[in-house]
Amino acid sequence: MPVEMTRQRFEELVAEALDEIPPEFASAMDNVVVLVEDRNPDEPTLLGLYHGVALTERTSEYGGVLPDRITIYREALLDVCEDEDHVVEEVAVTVVHEIAHHFGIDDATLHELGWG
Repeated sequence: MPVEMTRQRFEELVAEALDEIPPEFASAMDNVVVLVEDRNPDEPTLLGLYHGVALTERTSEYGGVLPDRITIYREALLDVCEDEDHVVEEVAVTVVHEIAHHFGIDDATLHELGWG
């Protein structure tokens, strides 16, 4: 049974997960915004998604573009969690996973590191 949680509380958990990012990584994040949506319209079970140009792929021609987006999908995350503690854990893992993509770390490497 999915966990019941208000959107406001969920957004607080996402903000808390972002606050836990080490300062050296947080300060290196460039031109990226984190959003909360209910579900991905194409893949309803997707927990999070990074959309943009990873820092490792940006060239001198990068500029004047809209911010990269990290989207955290509230309903999909609540569907896979058993209680609020589990939501806190899964939100943190999902936020780190998507931020890693911003830094150019692919899924295979994340799985090797235990963040898959």
